[in-house]
Amino acid sequence: MTNSDQARRRMAMMLGCSVAAIALATPAVAQTVRSQAVAPLLGDTAAPGAAPTDRVDVQQTESAARGDEDGPDVVVTGSRVARSGFLAPTPLTVLSQTEIQNQSPSNNIADFVNQQPALAGSTKPANSRLNLSSGQAGINALNLRNLGEVRTLVLVDGHRSVGSTITGLVDINTIPQGLVKSVEVVTGGASAAYGSDAVAGVVNFILDKKFQGLRLTADNGITQYGDGHNYSAALTAGTSFADGRGHIEVEGEYAHRDGIFQVDRAWNATGYVRIQDPNWTANSTTPQFITTKRQIGAANSTPGGLITGSTAVAGSGVAANSLRGVYFGSGGQPQQFQYGALTFPSATGSAAPTLTQGGSWQVNDSGRNIGLDPQDDRYGVFGRASFDVTDRIELYAEGSFNRQHILFNAGPNLQTGITLSATNPYLVAALGASRLAGISSVTLATTSVDLPSRVVDNRRKVQRYQIGSDGKFDVFGKTVSFDVYGQYGRADMREQLRNIQNITKIANATNAAVAPAGNSGGYAAGSIQCAINVDAIATNNDAACVPLNRLGVGVANSAAIAYVLGSPYRDETTEQKTAGVNFRASPFRTWAGDVSVAIGGEWREESIRGYVPQEFQPIPTVNAQGRPTVTNTWSVGNYLPTNGSYNVKEAYLETVVPLGLGLEFNGAVRGTDYSTSGGVVTWKLGGTWAPIPDIRFRVVRSRDIRAPNLNELYQAGSANSDSVRNPSFTADGANGPATYSYSGIATGNPNLRPEVAASWTIGAVLAPRFLKGFNASIDYWRINIKQGITSFSAQDIVNLCSQGQQRFCDAITQDAARSVPGQPYLLIRTQPFNAASQLTRGIDFDTSYRTQLSGETALTLRGQATRYIDNILDTGVPGAVIANTVGVNSGQATTPTWNFRGSVTLDLPSTSITAVGRGISAGRYSATGIECQTNCPLSTTNYPTYDNNQVSGLFYADLNVTQNVRVAGKVKAQFFVNVTNLFNREPLLVPETGLAANSTYSDMLGRAFRFGIRVQTR
Repeated sequence: MTNSDQARRRMAMMLGCSVAAIALATPAVAQTVRSQAVAPLLGDTAAPGAAPTDRVDVQQTESAARGDEDGPDVVVTGSRVARSGFLAPTPLTVLSQTEIQNQSPSNNIADFVNQQPALAGSTKPANSRLNLSSGQAGINALNLRNLGEVRTLVLVDGHRSVGSTITGLVDINTIPQGLVKSVEVVTGGASAAYGSDAVAGVVNFILDKKFQGLRLTADNGITQYGDGHNYSAALTAGTSFADGRGHIEVEGEYAHRDGIFQVDRAWNATGYVRIQDPNWTANSTTPQFITTKRQIGAANSTPGGLITGSTAVAGSGVAANSLRGVYFGSGGQPQQFQYGALTFPSATGSAAPTLTQGGSWQVNDSGRNIGLDPQDDRYGVFGRASFDVTDRIELYAEGSFNRQHILFNAGPNLQTGITLSATNPYLVAALGASRLAGISSVTLATTSVDLPSRVVDNRRKVQRYQIGSDGKFDVFGKTVSFDVYGQYGRADMREQLRNIQNITKIANATNAAVAPAGNSGGYAAGSIQCAINVDAIATNNDAACVPLNRLGVGVANSAAIAYVLGSPYRDETTEQKTAGVNFRASPFRTWAGDVSVAIGGEWREESIRGYVPQEFQPIPTVNAQGRPTVTNTWSVGNYLPTNGSYNVKEAYLETVVPLGLGLEFNGAVRGTDYSTSGGVVTWKLGGTWAPIPDIRFRVVRSRDIRAPNLNELYQAGSANSDSVRNPSFTADGANGPATYSYSGIATGNPNLRPEVAASWTIGAVLAPRFLKGFNASIDYWRINIKQGITSFSAQDIVNLCSQGQQRFCDAITQDAARSVPGQPYLLIRTQPFNAASQLTRGIDFDTSYRTQLSGETALTLRGQATRYIDNILDTGVPGAVIANTVGVNSGQATTPTWNFRGSVTLDLPSTSITAVGRGISAGRYSATGIECQTNCPLSTTNYPTYDNNQVSGLFYADLNVTQNVRVAGKVKAQFFVNVTNLFNREPLLVPETGLAANSTYSDMLGRAFRFGIRVQTR
């Protein structure tokens, strides 16, 4: 039986089991379950019939308008004030446990939260898989407004959590999934309430701290292609003791994903790639780039090696590049690469081709032999104990430990610009001496199919411990609420890359020679050896060197492979120490009502220490301009250890003042002192007005900050490798090749200052009494960041250098060890700085309607959308293009014009069925691209011309079914089945080599099925 047959059989078995589970459960319900609404599912505390999808600000409008002061004090995310019926002016969306259980597309809560339209461009396993040197592969982070995850503050029960990366990103995988009671999303600046990072907003995960009983959850999933198998299980237990004064709860969970290590989907095999018109010149009036063709593939390398150029012996009469296009197949058999009619650069030019249409366009395997989904194993434990020492004071302690192991196929060991002498014995054996007559050397490029693929191997251990107390006491007849806590968090990270080329060793092994008689190394005469061991130089010998045949498939010596590859790694430990105290009271009353006040202070210390073995570090050097740079030891993964720390002290004051006539003022101010950059003040001014119970207006103006993180301050240097387009390329090759391979070296900047953002939110909430169950809100928001922390991409630096900006040319040097004539290998240095400004604007829409169709059958409709208007980044550097990336669908840093999600839920007495539609609008491929066919303006680096600059939007449909069963007594069970991407819609395709899809907004795996069960006792 083939692997595909086994996969199809396994998928069929899983689907059969899920259908059987539902079928068997249905008659049992009629016998054992009393008539009740299914909306409050296992563990949910929502009342039957409540709309689980209502925004909290909509949901509470009516009670707030009545002045419902006898209700319990509630602290909502985005404010520190505790007040009955208080509705903060900052928009707040609550995702209930019912929604999470009914509509989550996977066993990870981050996948559900990231479907909210206010979140865009989040880092997740699908788009972090190739973050080879950053350690972010496999991370699930959250990004509000596409301002970057570092500008979204993630909290657990209102407290910070230690990050899982050097940049401080909180991996949502580390939050106890089974105890999440709700998720509160604040879409607006909240630095006055929480301090740094809350520029775009806050996502607060609220845990069930009084869970009672025992709950077991297990699920299993697979794609329709029989791959992507995943499963998870969680056990949650909680109980009270000492007559209810004490409570203890624990949870353990484990989750696994098989991973998908090759991109074998049909959508990735159409050859949809942007190609430059080889006939285009700087004065052309036709488009420079063509995106309307198919069957375009890489022509710069093949699995067994491709000769991209050859150098003739002077006076031999042999033409230059006469061997171009010879590639080597199984056993080293030479074949001729067929260049199509549309090839760039021209196959007969001086520069080697990189792309071709037709012909041998499918020979290159770099877009197929790369992972689609990482293998992921993670487990976590969480425990919490609390005790009421008095009727008004509680002490508590909680702790969590999470461990994650990520493995991912990062693609082949691509290497270009390999120079082989015409006397190389492997080359002579493959082509014959006669064919090499008059040739002095050849240049080879290969995806090295004989070498194992590069592998990302990341391991993380994240711990978080907290002790504290909360309660109430009286002062002068007024009740004061308080909470005080101390917290310690730690993340131990090993970022490792496997099967990575050692630059010196692979050069030595590739440079093979025939051992002469009487050689000093004692090698057999006529045997093939590393040239360094049989030449006349005694000081360059390496006895461990084994010659490596780069010409063909299935020809490499396993000992040579072991010699040239290694597994560089970096160990890092980040620590977070936090302590805080908060007081809340209503000290006095005006004619309009109680004035509420919250005051408090916090202290926090963040630190990092790192270790990299010397053999895996790059070699520090100084370039021709006297600036520090490095010489890389490895093709990727040239790590340096990062060490540093900072601390911050903060104090805040917040108040809510009723003004009468439905008006309420909310203001806050926070003073913050950073050990690295000094003091800064943030504030918030807001208000609400409810002229009638049916409608409430709200407005907020705030000043928010984001302080530089440990990576931006102290990064010692990390390298990533890729290629960049040469903006100065001409067909004659006079200005270099069409593309450059490079390594980017990023370092920190200890002189960074906090970013400052000015934010506005203006909106209205509608809950008409004449249409019971209907709620709607609309909010305009604007965030303007100044002195933003930014770094340039490698392509930006090359582009700005080509425009004559010397400061960017100074950041570029050549790596002599990997450069060959006509094909320099670049080292590009970048560093963050405070110079950028960024403006984002948009409008949020949220509506819901719930109605009872009959006695115990309810229908809930929900629609959410965000219309992004602007996302404009000005780097602050003269000559750098300022572009609005809204309406651009090309990647993670761009933002679709519309991001939307809608759901329809039918709740029956014991069954819930939810259909979800989600997607983004169509858009452009390039933010500054100009679309034209004829009479085009001159194409420039900043404003290139395309024959088509449009890419599609997306619409996905999901279906979720849950079935409740009362097994016996207090034991309840629930079966569930989820089908994501119901119509198997392909990803949003973009015209790029490698993975031809936008992995940030797309469903990369296709139609997927998940089924499971939840069993709970109380």
